[in-house]
Amino acid sequence: MARWAEDDRPRAVARTEPPPQDLWYPAIPENEAPEDRAARRDAYAEAVDATRFNLPVFGTSFLDPAALQQLIPPRRGNVQGPATRPDELGPFEPWTPAAPVAAGTAEAARERQAAPATSVSRASRIMALGTIVSRVTGMIRQLLLVAALGTAALGTGYNIANNVPNTIYLLVIGGAVNSIFVPQLVRAMKDDPDGGRAFMDRLLTLTMVIMAALTLACVMFAPQIVSLFSPNATDANRAVTIIFARYMLPQIFFYGMFVMFGQILNAKDKFGPMMWTPVLANIVQIATFGAYLWIAGYVQSTANITANELALLGLGSTISIALQTVALIPYLRQAGIGFRPRFDWRGVGLGQSMNLAKWTMGMVLVGQISTTVITRLSSSMDTSGPHQTEGVGYTAYSNALTIWIMPQAIITVSIITALLPRMSRSAQAADRGAVRDSISYGLRVSAVAIVPCAFLFLAFGQQIAALLFEHGATNATMARNLGYMLMAFGLGLIPFSAQYLMMRGFYAYEDTKTPFIVTAWISFFNGGLAYISYALLHTTKWAVAGMCVGYVIAYTIGMVMTASRLSRKLRGLDTARIVRTHAKLAASSALGAAIGGPIGFEVTQMLHGGLVGASAGVVVGGGLFGALFLAAARKMRIEEVDMLLGTMRSRFGR
Repeated sequence: MARWAEDDRPRAVARTEPPPQDLWYPAIPENEAPEDRAARRDAYAEAVDATRFNLPVFGTSFLDPAALQQLIPPRRGNVQGPATRPDELGPFEPWTPAAPVAAGTAEAARERQAAPATSVSRASRIMALGTIVSRVTGMIRQLLLVAALGTAALGTGYNIANNVPNTIYLLVIGGAVNSIFVPQLVRAMKDDPDGGRAFMDRLLTLTMVIMAALTLACVMFAPQIVSLFSPNATDANRAVTIIFARYMLPQIFFYGMFVMFGQILNAKDKFGPMMWTPVLANIVQIATFGAYLWIAGYVQSTANITANELALLGLGSTISIALQTVALIPYLRQAGIGFRPRFDWRGVGLGQSMNLAKWTMGMVLVGQISTTVITRLSSSMDTSGPHQTEGVGYTAYSNALTIWIMPQAIITVSIITALLPRMSRSAQAADRGAVRDSISYGLRVSAVAIVPCAFLFLAFGQQIAALLFEHGATNATMARNLGYMLMAFGLGLIPFSAQYLMMRGFYAYEDTKTPFIVTAWISFFNGGLAYISYALLHTTKWAVAGMCVGYVIAYTIGMVMTASRLSRKLRGLDTARIVRTHAKLAASSALGAAIGGPIGFEVTQMLHGGLVGASAGVVVGGGLFGALFLAAARKMRIEEVDMLLGTMRSRFGR
């Protein structure tokens, strides 16, 4: 066995214990700073986030295998895959066995160690740009979808069928891929004599077999799956949803392979492809909806849509996901990764790992329970009842949620990306005060954008919905009902964003149990309040708007729980300063909303609504809102405004 000295000369010792290194990336600089290492872990988490296409936002840093490596047991017997570190070593200094190094290979080893790593800041900018372009093209896709299919039964049937593959993949194998398969794959790439090729072949073969079998079973049982998510649909609506589902369920296979291919590339320090190929999928779906509008127009319903039109929409969606998966293959070849099917799976050590990764798997599961409950209940509003043609169900809910989380997805995620390296470094140094300061900074700076956006949604939800969605098959009534949901979400953006950011305090300590517990409670309250809202209001058009309020209440409770547990862990939070900043921002935003909102509404009414009226209302009322907010913020001397601008420049600038 051999141990690397600092001069990289091989030295015979009783056991191998190389200097600390992150298991995720090759060619790590010998003296890499802890914050750079943490930044690459966070970059990986962003890449994982890119795989959560149309599901509600959940933090996925808990899926970072670097934080879960301690859950993987040492394997015994014939070793086919990677070995693991001994239990007594901490998570930041994994033990990686190495074969004795011959003198002739010492120079090559030195060259590998000295090879420059990919610039973290450059990778971060590439992923940030990819995220923005993906969200912009995704928004265009969403707007065309609503224009083509509306927010009533036809749109709901499409959306349920399109989201089922995401949900099934995530529930059945998604958590396993991220928390179990990928860590062992990366260890094999670093530790095995063949660079992990044999283990990778086995893992890809196993994933393909599982995905293919799961896809086939789901296609066969498509009617039962549709009934699970849309139990009260009429015969016509159910038939259309089943057809859509059978066209789209093959996406399960491609989702699984896309994530595996992408994670392999991430392990090779190639971040861009996994972030950018979803843009290709969005472009294909934009073209699909454009073709549908050109062929069929926007007057179709579940009663008169043709088989060819169903095929166009269903196959277009599946082809887009298949294409984004296939698009990764050239990058795999460029990275020197080939594939040969192997079926000798015994001894790989995945079985016990599945049991040990229970917190991660449990968090994925509980996070989807409330999603399934809300899908079932809200879809019932679109497929039965007195308001089923007015867009008061699932499609309106999902579109309102998509608009509502945009500020959090762009602002808060960018801020936490900049902060997490510092937080991780401080956590490693057991510096609670520094972690506390980072969280305080993040909460206060993100609030500069989040608080006014929350009040904007409350004051201008109607105009925003009309401006974005009152086109094609979505009439004024449908857009108005969607606007009510956006207003109901409104102020909940503040606790939602705060809870998301504070949860990263636990991830900095690699604590996955606490996020699971908090997520379980959020899921419980979210699903329970959704059921209460449906039970009380299902004969009116307000049931799903009530579910939006329940969502806000659930995350407010989650925020309080997270803050309480984090305060105990850090021995206090910067509560007074955080509350003071939020109070000033809320007062400034409330002033703008109280004056700008009614004026914007009057302008919209004067122009008789529609696209022109909504646009004028947003421009006039929103402009007044912004002016009043900035004036009040300056008067109150809210210094975090300048801090936010600095953080965003460092995140997206050169």
